[in-house]
Amino acid sequence: MKFPTGSSLGFFGVFGRSSDLRQIDEAFRALDVHPKTVPEPVKLAMSRFIKDATSGEPPPEAYRRAAELVGYCVIGANPFAGANGEALTDDVERRMEQALLAGTSVDAQLVLLALHAKIIQPSVVDAFDLEAG
Repeated sequence: MKFPTGSSLGFFGVFGRSSDLRQIDEAFRALDVHPKTVPEPVKLAMSRFIKDATSGEPPPEAYRRAAELVGYCVIGANPFAGANGEALTDDVERRMEQALLAGTSVDAQLVLLALHAKIIQPSVVDAFDLEAG
């Protein structure tokens, strides 16, 4: 009997979190974004977007890149730059602009997720002229 694989939050501490959610949490920590600032349903959706965009098991870099974009949305430009440097901040801002132009990429889905989950900083909403439609 084959059981479906997927994301798991754990169950009363008996079963551990799935690898994908642990990787997302680790990626947020590496960016100086506390994982508890991002709700579990958002992390589950992030994982689904990443898995849908890749064939096979996503590489760790995919989780890191998703966490960069969502982390930027959660803490805002200045705190993100202070923790991660101007080069990464510039890269994330370019990705945000490209996501808004493309509208269908994983990055676009992540920005929309942050917007609809109401975890995005007002300064990010203003800077990129975002609105939930």
